[in-house]
Amino acid sequence: MPSRLKYIRIKRNLNRKKYFKAIKYPPIPLSQNDLYIITTVGDRVDLLSNQFYNDVDLWWIITTANPDTIRRDSFNLKAGLEVRIPTDLQTILEDFEQLN
Repeated sequence: MPSRLKYIRIKRNLNRKKYFKAIKYPPIPLSQNDLYIITTVGDRVDLLSNQFYNDVDLWWIITTANPDTIRRDSFNLKAGLEVRIPTDLQTILEDFEQLN
């Protein structure tokens, strides 16, 4: 998948000032096929996405799937967290593209 950042659009307000339109993320429903892991020291969301999806840019899927567990402002994870790793990438990416 191309970078999600290609979906960022520059807009102008009434005063002609530029701003960026926010990227929308789809809800990620629970699935029987989801994987669950317990984080260890040194785990990061981008490294987990590389481990499970072979793409560091898909970190947002793990973050979106775990809104009460993972903070959106940091890649670092505390040790001992239970994190859900969604496995239905195709559907998630299709939903993402439809929203944006």
